[in-house]
Amino acid sequence: MICSTAIISVGLDQYSKYLATQHLEARLGGYSFFNGFFRLIYAENEGAFLSLGSETTGWLKYIGLYAFPVILLIGLLWYLLNAKSLTKTQIIALSLVLAGGISNIYDRLLFGKVVDFMIMGFQQLKTGVFNIADVSIMTGLFLLIFSTKKKTTPTENTTEENSEATEAAQ
Repeated sequence: MICSTAIISVGLDQYSKYLATQHLEARLGGYSFFNGFFRLIYAENEGAFLSLGSETTGWLKYIGLYAFPVILLIGLLWYLLNAKSLTKTQIIALSLVLAGGISNIYDRLLFGKVVDFMIMGFQQLKTGVFNIADVSIMTGLFLLIFSTKKKTTPTENTTEENSEATEAAQ
């Protein structure tokens, strides 16, 4: 499940970036849909999410944009492969985060930048420019949040039953 989710997500992201480069790079202004709410435009991002760190240079850029993300991705993969109590939803969620991270770090390592091409919003209220890998990461995080949301608190009966079971065990 981890591999199939990651392969599909990375494949979609890489193909969409290829299409963006082929069809949007030379088109000034891009394409607009839904009265301008959703736009396809070409942008190169030398930083992380929302261009964070794009102005950073030297060893700080290397650590922040290359080494640290790779270490995090390796740690996430290790956790996915070794955690015993994850639900299917949590596995898919973490696989999406992993895949988005892998696809973006691949571009950063190979090209020194990531291609972003989608933006949403009206007038001044809009997102930064993003790509399918970013959507995978955000979707995975939302799934993870909702799948790990705490259940309702136990009732008094459950508490009483637990107390009785503890007394019986003594």
